[in-house]
Amino acid sequence: MVLDTVASPNSRRNYGKALDDLFALAAGRPLTPALFMEYRASMGALSPSTTNVRLSAVRKLVAEARRNGLVGVEEAARLAEVPNIRQKGTRLGNWLTREQAKELLAVPDRSTLKGKRDYVILALLVGCALRRQELASLYVETIQLREGRWVLVDLEGKGRRVRTVAVPVWVKQGINSWMSAAGIEDGRLLRSIAKGGKIGDTLSDWAVWSVVERSAKEIGIERFGAHDLRRTCAKLCRKAGGDLEQIKFLLGHSSIQTTERYLGSEQEIAVAVNDNLGL
Repeated sequence: MVLDTVASPNSRRNYGKALDDLFALAAGRPLTPALFMEYRASMGALSPSTTNVRLSAVRKLVAEARRNGLVGVEEAARLAEVPNIRQKGTRLGNWLTREQAKELLAVPDRSTLKGKRDYVILALLVGCALRRQELASLYVETIQLREGRWVLVDLEGKGRRVRTVAVPVWVKQGINSWMSAAGIEDGRLLRSIAKGGKIGDTLSDWAVWSVVERSAKEIGIERFGAHDLRRTCAKLCRKAGGDLEQIKFLLGHSSIQTTERYLGSEQEIAVAVNDNLGL
């Protein structure tokens, strides 16, 4: 019942893992506040954000049990009191400079079919700040003209928030080249390519992640993922003088505060305050 209420495949996977671990720890014991605190303590090796996602799954479990009459209102309130792990400060994350982003985009061999597709993957991630799930499920029909320019219309992102994203000219040129070479006119934009060159019907979000990881390694960067390109887009927009509210719309965030935390706007590391200590 819990997983049926979660729209995102990634969230379903994370919630499923969290509940599997909870039930394994419980080993048949009834669910109590003490057991939930034991479960929280068992995740000491995980990051606060990962632990808090798993605790969200626990609270979702309690809410669904209450909604379906399996526990009473008072008991549900008592069970749901397990607190999150407090995380102080802001994680800086990872991103590319403009020069590194150009190097990354030059990695795919665009004379080949696969290279054309991989270029589009990288271009849409760094040029339009898409999440990898949004990119993998992108349909050709989403690409439309608005106010004389190409946009991705009505993308449904995290929390089912809908946004429209402008497509830079260079990204659209890459899309055109891929669609022409692959003979794609409708349906999914990005698709798998078999060894014989046969075009599939879909492409998984993990395939998107793999393209990014391999391409990053080509320019000497380890442990770099698709979401880091989303952050790269936001960072480069801000450095180019982009308005913070417009970057919020681009990313599909619910608030300016979320975007500020995402950008780490308050901390300058390119020209840091401790560069000129005179020591």
